[in-house]
Formats: sequence, structure tokens, C-alpha cells
Amino acid sequence: MSGKMRILASLVMIAIVAVALGIWIIRGPGPLDFAGGTKVALADYRAGKPAGVPAKLEKASLVERGEYLAKAADCMVCHTKPGEKEYSGGLGFKLPFGTLYSTNITPDKDTGIGNYSDQDFLDAVQRGKRHDGARLYPAMPYTSYTYMTDEDVLAVKAYLFSLPAVRAKPPENTLSFPFNQRWAMMFWSAVFNPDTRFTPDTSKSPEWNRGAYLTEALAHCGECHTPRNLGFALDNRKKFAGAITAGWRAFNISSDKATGLGNWRDEDLISYLSLGHAPGHGSASGPMGEAVDHSFSQFAPEDISSIVAYLRSVPPVPSPDLPAGTAPVAPASHKDGVTADARGKKVFAGACVSCHGWSGASPVSPMATLTGTWAVNDPAAINVAQIVLSGTRRHTPDDALSMPAFGNAYTDDEIAAVANYVTARFGTKGSKLTAKDVAELREQTAE
Repeated sequence: MSGKMRILASLVMIAIVAVALGIWIIRGPGPLDFAGGTKVALADYRAGKPAGVPAKLEKASLVERGEYLAKAADCMVCHTKPGEKEYSGGLGFKLPFGTLYSTNITPDKDTGIGNYSDQDFLDAVQRGKRHDGARLYPAMPYTSYTYMTDEDVLAVKAYLFSLPAVRAKPPENTLSFPFNQRWAMMFWSAVFNPDTRFTPDTSKSPEWNRGAYLTEALAHCGECHTPRNLGFALDNRKKFAGAITAGWRAFNISSDKATGLGNWRDEDLISYLSLGHAPGHGSASGPMGEAVDHSFSQFAPEDISSIVAYLRSVPPVPSPDLPAGTAPVAPASHKDGVTADARGKKVFAGACVSCHGWSGASPVSPMATLTGTWAVNDPAAINVAQIVLSGTRRHTPDDALSMPAFGNAYTDDEIAAVANYVTARFGTKGSKLTAKDVAELREQTAE
């Protein structure tokens, strides 16, 4: 080999190593790498059954098992536009580069998935590949669903195919270039989708493994609660540290004691997941409220306990932009305490105080209590503004208190003012939202 060829070969090898190293750095660890134990194939695991349905449904029909798993995977919420038939798609997700619409996953053969074979469905759910070969965008969380077993995925398919076929074609996506190039997703998937099934950890308990499967594969909690890396994939170096998703803040659910779940009691976590409310910690709203109503509230109690056991093991990751704790109850009189924004106080007095009270401890329902919630203690006030804009529509428990939307009743400036007042009075530090910030939040919510 000539000297020039050796130099060229060396440069090629250096380039290959550099690219591989860059990919490895960007991709980072997998969602379960923190556990560090010995992994075995699911078929070789003898201590329990992490996948599938809870014991009470073991002998249920395939469709019944699929229904439980579809609810655990929270399929309906993303594939249903408000006011339309369930699973018929059309829900818009507003992104910085356009709007992406969810697909129809009823068994309609023209506009849904009625022509999908078992392999087609496995490819879509686990690999992000459509029946026609086109690639799915990762708004469909196939990088989490990839850990689902084939048996569970096909049970979900059986359930979906038992539903009425709905002829409904979603609107065309409005993504700008280069994000409208679906073919490029094959390269993204090659880097960021492991395309592997869940492997139990023999060093952990059966409860932990069940919780890991539910949390990582079915409930796909990381898709909202884990920040994204440069490639818009999950950055598991900051696993469950919290992130902004669809215009809402998904808070830190790592075991960090100051800004995560480390100081929550097990019964508080169980209550929050099952009912969407935990005393002293507030109520679920926005996307998390939907997840509770349509998914977590349908889980068997032992599955909720397994999730809690798993969450306890996730290493603490602090959220530096949040205070190390929440503020106490505010004074009972509006004349006392902080009044950061007179305009905000006026809006609060007219629209909010009858349910939330001047102290933050609701005179109407514990679900309306503001004291102790991360939303009012977040100096960015993202969720406070979103709740004012969109309201909360809760269905669990049966007597759950919902809040009307005020987005059409007040200007962006007024909503910014009341959010700033609420965080200053009931939180540790007042926010400084502007009308422009609120306008941007309006644009980020799903349609």
C-alpha cells in the first residue's frame, strides 16, 4: 500500500471513529442502564412476569387483555381529537416547526389500520414504520414502545380491531423543511431507537421489574419527564429530571428530595397516580391530568405500587431552576402577604378566589388547593398560565373538581398578571411572565 493510501485509510478510520464517538455521546445511556444489574431474556426470567396484564386478567380474553394494555399505553388520548370518535386521530401537536396530526388507529381499511397485518403493527409500534413503509415521527413514542413484548403489542392490536371502524382522515401535517422529510427518520431511528424488547434485571425484585416495564415501555413516562438531547431523543443522563412538553412543564419525577419525588410518601404517589391528587402536593392537570383519567386510574393497584417502587430507584437529578421546597400557606386575608401585581390580584379576586381562597387552601375542594403544588412554586409559571388558559377537565375520581378555561375571557396581559400574582403569593418566588410569553404558550397547546 502506498503512503498516500495509508494516509487516506487512516483518515477514513479516524472519521469513522469520530462519527461513532459522536453518536455514542449524543445517544447516551438507555433508560434502564442506571440499574446496572444482570439482564436476562424475558423467557429466561423465573422470578415473576414483568410484562403482560395483572394476575386478575391472566385468564381474560385477548381483547380484554389488549384493552388493559392499550389504556396502560395511553393510546386513546393522543389518537382522539376532542369531540370526535375515540381512536380516530386528528389531534394536532403544535411544534416549533409546524403541526403534526395523530393518525386514525381504528380498523377502518381506508383511513385507519384495518389493512395492518400482525407484522405491520409490530413494525409501527416497536420500530416506527408504517404499513406503506413510510417512517413515523417520534411523537409516536415507539422508542419507548419498542420495549413492549410482541405478545402485548398484538394484544393491543386485537383490542383496537374489536372497535368500530371509523372513516376519518386526519389533516395533512404542516411541518416545514427539513422536518417534513419522513425518509430522514430512518437515520434518526437507526441512532435513537434500540429496537429491543424489555429484559428483566435479576438483581432487582419482581415488583421493580414490573414497575420498570410499565414505566418505561407502556406508560412511556420518560417521553414527557426526561429532557431531550441535541438529536431530540431522550437524554437519560438527566433521566426524569423534567421537561417542557406540548407547552406544559412535566416536573421532575426522579428521587431527588428537593425538586423530585424523594420526599413524597408512597401513599402520596399512589394517590396522585390513581386519582390525580395527593394532599400537600396538588392535583394533576393538562397532559398529566389526561394520563391519570384515561390511563393510570385504570391500572390495577399492584401495578401502581410497582411503578412507585421503580420510581424510588431512579437516581436523583436536581432541577436547578426550581426552589428547594414549596411555600407554606399564604395569609387568610388578601390585605396580608405579597401583592406583586395589582392587576393580577384584581383578576384573581374576580375569577379565582372563590375556589382557591386567599390562603391557597381551597374552601371548596382539596383538588383546588394551591399550597404545596409545584405549579405555583415554578418561577416560570408555565403550568399556572396554561391552566388559566385551558382550564382542567378531570374525570377521576367521579366527584373530581374541574376548572373552566379563561383563555377567551382574559387578555394575554391579564393572564400574565394573574400568573405572576399567584406565583408570588402562593409560591416561593414570583414569576415575570409577559403577554408575549402567554401568547407563545397559547400557540404550543395541542389543537
